[in-house]
Amino acid sequence: MYTRTYTTNNAKTPPRVRLKFPQFIGVIIFLLLCHVVKSNRPPRFLIDGRSEIVIRLKEGPDTPVGSLIYRLRGIDPDGDALQFGIRNQIGSDILRIEAISSNEANIYLVKELDREVRDEYSFVLTLTDGHLGEGNFITQSFLLLVEDVNDNEPIFKPYPSAITVKEDAQPGILTTVEATDLDEGAYGQVLYHLQELDGDEDSFSVQTVNGKGVIRLINSLDYERKSLYQLRVLAVDRANQGRINTGTAAILIKVQDIEDQPPEFVVATPVTRISEDSPVGTSVLQVRAIDGDRGINNRISYSIISGGEEHFEIDTSSGIVYTVNLLDREDPNNSNGAYILEILATEESHIISPLPSATTEVTIIVTDVNDEKPRFRSEKYVCEVIENAQQNTPITFLQDALPEVYDYDQGKNGTFELYIVDDNGVFDVTPFKGINEASFLIRVNNPLYLDYEKITVMNFSLVAKEIVTKDAKMSVVPITVHIKDENDNYPEFTQSVYTVSIPENCDVGTTIAWVQALDQDSDNYGTRGIRYTGLSGSIAHLLNLNPISGAITVKQAGGDSFDRELVSQHYITVEARDDLGKGNRNTAQLIINIEDVNDNAPMFLANKYEARLLENELEFENPLIVEARDLDLNGTKNSHIEYSIVGGDHRKNFTIDPNLGIITPVCGLDFEQIPGDNSNIRPIYLTVRAQDFGTPRRASTAPVTVYVQDANDHAPQFALAAYRRAVPEDMPAGTAVVEVKARDNDGSYPNNRIVYRIQRGASDKFVIDSHSGVVSVANGSSLDPDRTDPKVTRYILTVVALDGGIGEHQLSAAVLVNITIVDVNNKPPILVEPGTVQVVENVQVGTIIYRAMAYDPDEQPVLRYSIDKQNSYARNEDGVQVLATDYDFLALWDLNTVDGALRIVRMLDREKVELIKLVITVEDMAAIQGGPKQTASATLTIIVLDQNDNNPKFRKPFYKTSIPENSKNGAHIVTLLADDADKNRTMTYVLDGPSAPLGLVHIDKKSGEVVVSNKIDHEVYPWLNLTVKAIDSGVPPRHAVVDLFIQILDENDNNPVFESQPFEYHIKEDTEPGTIIANIVAKDVDSAEYGKITYLLDRMSTQGKFLINAETGALTVSDWLDRETQSTYNLVVEAWDNYQFGYLSGESRNAFKQVVITIEDVNDNPPILHVPEDCATISEFHNHREPIVSVSATDADDNNLPNGRVQFHLVAGKGYELFRFEQVGGDANTGRLFAKQSLKDRFGNYTLIVEARDLGIPPNTVRGELKLCVTDYNDHAPIFVHPPQNVTIKVPENATIGTTVVTVRAIDADIGPNGAVRYRLRGARAFAVHPATGALRTAAPLDRDKQPVYQLRIEAYDLGLPTPLSSDLDLTIYVQNVDNYRPRFPYKHTYINITENVSNYTTFLPGVIERDEIDRGDEPVLPVCFYIVDGDGDAMFTLDRSSHRLTSKPLDRELKSNYTLTVLATEDCLNKPQYNEKLDAVSSIKVHINVDDVNDNRPKFISKIFTGGITTEADFGIEFMHVKAVDLDEGENAKVNYYLVGNVKETLTEGLENLAVSPFLVDVNTGAISLNFDPQKGMKGYFDFKILANDTDGLYDEAHVFIYLLREDQRVRFVLRSHPSEVRDKINIFRENLARVTQSVVNIDDLRVHENKDGSVDNTKTDLYLHLVNDEDHSVLEVEQVLRLVDKNIEQLDDLLKVRTYKTSL
Repeated sequence: MYTRTYTTNNAKTPPRVRLKFPQFIGVIIFLLLCHVVKSNRPPRFLIDGRSEIVIRLKEGPDTPVGSLIYRLRGIDPDGDALQFGIRNQIGSDILRIEAISSNEANIYLVKELDREVRDEYSFVLTLTDGHLGEGNFITQSFLLLVEDVNDNEPIFKPYPSAITVKEDAQPGILTTVEATDLDEGAYGQVLYHLQELDGDEDSFSVQTVNGKGVIRLINSLDYERKSLYQLRVLAVDRANQGRINTGTAAILIKVQDIEDQPPEFVVATPVTRISEDSPVGTSVLQVRAIDGDRGINNRISYSIISGGEEHFEIDTSSGIVYTVNLLDREDPNNSNGAYILEILATEESHIISPLPSATTEVTIIVTDVNDEKPRFRSEKYVCEVIENAQQNTPITFLQDALPEVYDYDQGKNGTFELYIVDDNGVFDVTPFKGINEASFLIRVNNPLYLDYEKITVMNFSLVAKEIVTKDAKMSVVPITVHIKDENDNYPEFTQSVYTVSIPENCDVGTTIAWVQALDQDSDNYGTRGIRYTGLSGSIAHLLNLNPISGAITVKQAGGDSFDRELVSQHYITVEARDDLGKGNRNTAQLIINIEDVNDNAPMFLANKYEARLLENELEFENPLIVEARDLDLNGTKNSHIEYSIVGGDHRKNFTIDPNLGIITPVCGLDFEQIPGDNSNIRPIYLTVRAQDFGTPRRASTAPVTVYVQDANDHAPQFALAAYRRAVPEDMPAGTAVVEVKARDNDGSYPNNRIVYRIQRGASDKFVIDSHSGVVSVANGSSLDPDRTDPKVTRYILTVVALDGGIGEHQLSAAVLVNITIVDVNNKPPILVEPGTVQVVENVQVGTIIYRAMAYDPDEQPVLRYSIDKQNSYARNEDGVQVLATDYDFLALWDLNTVDGALRIVRMLDREKVELIKLVITVEDMAAIQGGPKQTASATLTIIVLDQNDNNPKFRKPFYKTSIPENSKNGAHIVTLLADDADKNRTMTYVLDGPSAPLGLVHIDKKSGEVVVSNKIDHEVYPWLNLTVKAIDSGVPPRHAVVDLFIQILDENDNNPVFESQPFEYHIKEDTEPGTIIANIVAKDVDSAEYGKITYLLDRMSTQGKFLINAETGALTVSDWLDRETQSTYNLVVEAWDNYQFGYLSGESRNAFKQVVITIEDVNDNPPILHVPEDCATISEFHNHREPIVSVSATDADDNNLPNGRVQFHLVAGKGYELFRFEQVGGDANTGRLFAKQSLKDRFGNYTLIVEARDLGIPPNTVRGELKLCVTDYNDHAPIFVHPPQNVTIKVPENATIGTTVVTVRAIDADIGPNGAVRYRLRGARAFAVHPATGALRTAAPLDRDKQPVYQLRIEAYDLGLPTPLSSDLDLTIYVQNVDNYRPRFPYKHTYINITENVSNYTTFLPGVIERDEIDRGDEPVLPVCFYIVDGDGDAMFTLDRSSHRLTSKPLDRELKSNYTLTVLATEDCLNKPQYNEKLDAVSSIKVHINVDDVNDNRPKFISKIFTGGITTEADFGIEFMHVKAVDLDEGENAKVNYYLVGNVKETLTEGLENLAVSPFLVDVNTGAISLNFDPQKGMKGYFDFKILANDTDGLYDEAHVFIYLLREDQRVRFVLRSHPSEVRDKINIFRENLARVTQSVVNIDDLRVHENKDGSVDNTKTDLYLHLVNDEDHSVLEVEQVLRLVDKNIEQLDDLLKVRTYKTSL
């Protein structure tokens, strides 16, 4: 017998020795014998101190036969060769030992291992050196453990091979299968999956439950879709690496049919044709349907439910459709000869109600027979045409007649010809042939018969006849044509020239002339239709022409045009037209003479007049004469002038000759009575008027200045009769005592200059300043009465004042000055010793604890008390001095400066300070200024007594510990300790909480130790959450509480359990990888690793598409999904506890859950559009009710959903709005193109953009081009577009042959040859027109004397077939003299003000002066046209060339405030001229436009955030920063006011609790922000508030302001090598870059010239003071932090500005 012990390779565990006792005893005996005979030491195995050799090998091929599995090593002290062996036993044949040296041998595997046969082998190895004796060995235990590999497949237990299920069966369990696997661990655990041989896996599922596979029906079955399912159940082991084994079971599911399907049509011809003359009862077609349930086959009956009830019926049994009424293809109710029948097939069932049914649609097309005749839209037609109409001119249809004919038969049956009868060849009709429907035109064929004077009405007939040869049908319609008269005479004025005279001051409405014209035509073409249509000329825009009477009146009076002095005569052209102002035109000339009126005032020849006059003299140094002129007509009262003095304060002192204008003084003047400065010359201002004698009388004025010179005639006078002053005795030498003042009434210098002298009484004690009159103490003298003998306390001085007169003309005055000497205050006060005061902490604020007392020996002392902060100090309970920075004990007191009362202003806290020494100082404020302060000091001792005002405080905020469950009673848990700042520090501890947990633990009241007092179970109480209270010994007592958390440690004894959750989830196929589908949750009541759940997902079921988070259980998509590839996934989720540490050792617990993922379709496939490649051709007369072309599309998405159904739309392309798409019934993916309306005149090639859009959300679209060709028909005549009808064109008389006069242009709405335009000229051989370009050129020399005017008619015709169309253009060519006058403006500049943003502002520009009378000749006056030729690059203005009306678009002053336009006047109204300033300046005017501002811009802050800082040493009221907003408007509109809105928010502030007012004020005008409180040391924090800027109309903007409170030593000084003016320009760039680099808020505090250490100034450098703020927590950075940031980023800042940085020392 022997024993075997397994050990772990743990260094802390001592090895156990295993001995085989019989062999061991033998070895000892043998060794003893050997020792007797010979000393032979035994060998031993080298196994590194282990007691047993243990190896692990994997079974099967993973450890192949012949593998070296271990190497044996031994040692013999004698150096003998060793022999290794293995003892024979069961299983020892799998090993072989082979020696490789004298002390080593290899062990090889000679048989394959199989764990399922045997999982463990125990061998005994032997070792001998050959000297141990026969059968004696050294032995060693050798243990071989066989590890499992996944080499066994799951094997199913017996199961049903076939199952029958009704197709209406509800989802549920069908059967259960089970498979076993001989492997162990995960290799032996089986999961089940399901496959269907046809890929139909949506109806069944399998779940793994307790090792079994539960097969379920999960969706409804449909026998008609599939009646047999072949399921394959896969049993897969859970190998997480390497080989995965699978077992298979096949199950056949048979679906049992039930009656649940409607009938299905098997025979239904979609389209059938039948002749429209078929007799009633004719069989048309047959449909047949069968029962949708294949195994039942009920009888089917048929009926027609819509589409042909009146014409067709169906046999209910056979399904044969036959006619029941006569058919008519032309019936408008049958969709152009087609019937769409909806047929219902009903299943006759005795089980289901209502009866199952199905419908189908069939189309019956009725073929045509010739049973319709051509018909006209109107029963008769009434038309009109103008006489002399040209050939091919279309006549006009009246009375809403429709010139259309139709025949809706098909083919030749619907083709007809048109012709006219009984018109004598005067007219013809086009087109001459039509199909189904045609619009026709009747044109003039022979215009010779169209003469209104011979015939006014013509009647004839129009025939429409079919072209068939047999039984052709026809229609005839009567046509009446009225001949219209033509206007062929011109209006003639009764006079060719009208001459009138008007006064230059005529009023608005004054009648100037009355013109009259006559016309020989009748009605409106004659005199009755004459209208006076226009005036042209220099003042035409100022006149009004009555269009009916011809009266010309003044519309706008005044101005330069009616000023006789500028222009005395005007020439106006009057135009008259017949046909109510629309017909022929003629003109007459009107000469207007301007008569003089008194409209000019006399004008002085000089702007002003001046003269010199000595004071009291009666004559000027030089005569003073004024003179004026009058521009009115000489020799009349209007120009006779009279002079007078009409203005001036001293005008009564002068007189003027009324005729000669000579001014003379009336009497002498007093210089001092004339206001003025101190100079010796003072002006007198007069106003002289010059007035004429016209009616009304007019006058003008001129200023006259008389300069009066002063004389010295006044003596000085003192302001006071005497002066008195009291001065202190210690007044130093040089101090001013009193100032005497004298005044001289002379008006000028030096007559009124005064000097002062002390005449007597000074006693060398006083001196006087000769200029200012200031009496002061003399240098070196003392006023102390004690130093004079006798004692003098009063001095009387005599002071004299002298003026600046010379010699005998100098005048003087004297005054007495009385000076009294006063005593001074110079003794210090005496303060009473204060002693010691005791104060209880927390005493009420405001309590007076002491009153200081002092007295002063001086007579009138002013004593003020204060605390000496520098010498005061405090100590705490331990006697340690308390610094004011730690606790501001000085801020606790308020000492009344007047009465010495010491009050408490803050609560006392003994725990911070217990003894305070306050040094109280008293000062005499009435002491002499400049001398030493008169003060006294004493120390007040204050002792603060304790109160129990502090709660105990535990040493930790909470206590957390843990103990194992079932710990013994009395086991230590934790000890809690609390401290108290008061002197009452003895604590009592109490445990509090729910009663049940309180019974489990106990606390010692004195020590605070907590121990176990009862058994604790983790599953009941995983945590004990208790409260411990510490109570002090004060009166009343105070306490503190703390939370105690005790964790009860757990053991692993519970399986994971999945929470109740859905097992099926639906997700979109476009779900992005990483999207969480569900959060799978399993719970384990254990804790720590035993309760930690690890989630796994079966790899085969996921197919790489899903992942699960091992920790959270979040099931996510790991790869892109495609519903079209796979729509359902069955996933197996595993939950394991203690997975990390116990999975391989089998100490983990688990649970399984099956999850079904259904993939829902999304619209991720666009349609594929199919359109014809060639152009679909139709004519412009195509019937819009007929389809043009069909298109189709396919979509890979599910056609059962909107995602797969496609609709068609036209979205773009030329003329796409003319067409529409109509879906084809029954096929959602096919559409037909129709025209929305007639395509007449819409000919051309169309490229339509067709959009195929599926019905998904959002829809997918695809576009393609559909080409459509609409052919043209010649139905439009050319229309002239240039020049206008009846325009007059000037041609110079010396124009050479071939000179281009004008290029005419006409357009034709047709295309191709139908739209090709050609030109020809009728008459006038002197001119020729190019047939293609339309250029009209001279063809012969012109002679103005022979023929000055040519009337031309140009015809434009097209090349259309069968008949070309044409139109005419009438032109008047005037042969012009070579030397011709150009229009001129009366002035070169005009000025206009336009308010910005005004829409369509209009004004009229001034007219031109056409020509002088001598140059007129007999040329007709042509209209003058205006053009803008320069200055309108922005295209903001338009100028009507004929009316001269200037119109502006809305202008923006902020973009541009003024414009200067150059306007050119020219008689060429056809082409805009090219402006040449040198040549055309004579006919141009500069229009200066100023844009007036409106308030349309709100102020905008230059920044949305402003930041700044103030130090705690800043003074109250200081302006330390500015905000600025800019308004782009001007003037009052740009004035900005600033306001602080809302409250000022204080953040992280300290020391600001008693601040009752807003800490900041904003200057409403400048935006300056000033300080509204006194900062104190120790204050902290920052402020933020909003600020508003608005203008005068309330437009506003808002910004945010941050202001930081900082210490003076937090400011940083930058020394910049630039002058302050240069730095100021770049300061914002520096600030922004520094903020960006340091990632902080940078605030500039100050900027000044650099000061060197010696106090000198360096103008080449600048000191910049700033501070930085952390933009995250808004704390002000210390200087050291700023310097580190600057040093860290110095390379980035070096390029910005060369700087040196210093810490501020302020």
